Amino acid sequence: QVQLVESGGGLVQPGGSLRLSCAASRSIFSAYAMGWYRQAPGKQRELVAAITPGGSTNYADSVKGRFTISRDNAKNMVYLQMNSLKPEDTARYYCSARPTVLASSNKYYWGQGTQVTVSS
Repeated sequence: QVQLVESGGGLVQPGGSLRLSCAASRSIFSAYAMGWYRQAPGKQRELVAAITPGGSTNYADSVKGRFTISRDNAKNMVYLQMNSLKPEDTARYYCSARPTVLASSNKYYWGQGTQVTVSS
């Protein structure tokens, strides 16, 4: 089993920045793609950013140039640096782990989320 715990959310003004953190309970990054999703009330959950075991990244068009996903393998941590925040970024943000063929399990893992609110 893997537990994912997010932190770093909060209230920030438009144009501000936040750094979200995701702590994994064990070393999984060599076999799992890690991602950040977000979900606002009444909307579908969407992928914001992801990073593969090889280090490749991808982002939603709405956050390109503003958000950066990174990973610290030694600390079992994944981060999402969010800059130039907009009110439309307001959502609950979730950390996820997707197994690759290298994983011994085919389970998806999901954190409980952390709330990000962008408002003046």
